[in-house]
Amino acid sequence: MSARILAVFIAGVTVFLVVVGTIWPGSAALAMAGASRPTLLHNSASPQEALTTLLQDISQKDWNAAYSRLANKSEFTEAEFIRDLTGGYFSLRSYAALDAFDLRPLHASADEAVVDVTFHWSTVVGTFQDVRKLRVIRSGDLWQAIWPLVKEPRVPPQVIPVNYLRWDVIYRGPEDDWGAQDVEAPHIRIVDMNPVNRGGGVVVLGEILNEDVVPAFVTVKATLLAKGGSAMATEDAFDKISHILLPKQVTPFRIDFHHVSLSQVDSIRMQPSASLIAASADPVIEIEDQKLNPLPDASLTGRLLDQSGQVVNIAHVLAAFYDNRGQVVWVSDEYGDRALVPQTPEAFTIPLPSDLASKITNYRVIASTYSSNRFQ
Repeated sequence: MSARILAVFIAGVTVFLVVVGTIWPGSAALAMAGASRPTLLHNSASPQEALTTLLQDISQKDWNAAYSRLANKSEFTEAEFIRDLTGGYFSLRSYAALDAFDLRPLHASADEAVVDVTFHWSTVVGTFQDVRKLRVIRSGDLWQAIWPLVKEPRVPPQVIPVNYLRWDVIYRGPEDDWGAQDVEAPHIRIVDMNPVNRGGGVVVLGEILNEDVVPAFVTVKATLLAKGGSAMATEDAFDKISHILLPKQVTPFRIDFHHVSLSQVDSIRMQPSASLIAASADPVIEIEDQKLNPLPDASLTGRLLDQSGQVVNIAHVLAAFYDNRGQVVWVSDEYGDRALVPQTPEAFTIPLPSDLASKITNYRVIASTYSSNRFQ
C-alpha cells in the first residue's frame, strides 16, 4: 500500500511541475524555444539583470519587448530603435544575429550604473563588434537602460552629376557567324607572392595586377606541394581579395592554410584566373584620413566617403601592408556593417597582428562595393 501511495504522490508532483512549467516557463526554456519573455518588472531588479534581459530580447529580435524596457523610449519611436540596430538602409546589419555580448561596469551608485556593452554580431562574411556605453537608472525597485540612439544621416534631395568610365560586354550570340571565338579573357598577372608561417598554418600573401584595358573578375587558387610533387592542400582567396579589377588596378590577396607548416612545403602552385565582366568606375569611394596606429592597439584607421549619388549597401576595405623592402607581410580586411550614404564619411578600423606592427613601413588600401540597385 505504501508503494502505491508513493507512486501516486510522485505522479501528482510530476503533473504539478509540468503544469507549473507550462504556465510559468523558465527563461532558459523560453530562449531555447525562441519565444519572447514576458516583460515582468522583477526581471530588472539590478543593472546587470536589466541589461541582460534587454540584450536577450535584442538577440531574439523581440523589438517590442526590448523597446518597452527602455527608460528613454519617449525620446524616439520603436521604428527608430529598430533602425538603429538593423540599419536604415540594407546592409550587413540588416540580417546580422547577436551571438553574444559582454558587460563591463564602469561606474555604479545606488541609483545609476554605467556599463560598456560589447555586441558580438555574426554575418555571412564573418563577425563584427559594436561597443556602446549604456546608462542604467533606478526607478523605485526597478532598473531600466537609457538607450544611446545613433541616427543614420539622411541625404537631402539633390542632383549629383557623375562622370565615370563604364564597360559593357557583348558576347557572341547563337546566330552570330563568328566561329568559335568569343571575347578574349582579360590578362592578369601575379606581381608579388610571399608564403609565411602564421597562426599554426601557412598563409600565402600577394598581389594581382589587371594588365588589360578591360575590367576583369579575378580569382586565385594556391596548391601546396610536398617533396615529390604531391598536392597537400588547395585553397582560394575567397573574400581576402577584390574580385573586380578595373584596367591597371591591383588587388592584394590572402590565402589561409590551416594545420600546415611551411617546412613541409616544397613549392606552391598558383592558379590565377580572370573572366571579362561588365563594370563601371562608379560609385567612387574616397579613402581619407588614413592612419597607421602603433601598439598597443596596432591598426589602420580611416574613413570612406561615397562621392557618388547612390547608396553603397556593403563596403569592403582591403589593405596590403609592406616591410621596408616593399614585400607584402600582411593582408587584412573589414566589411562595413552600415551602408555608405552619399557624401557622408564612415569610419573603418583594420586591426594588425601585434608581432607585425614594427615590421610595417607602408600600406595600400582599396575599397570594393556592393549596391543593391544594380540588380533591380
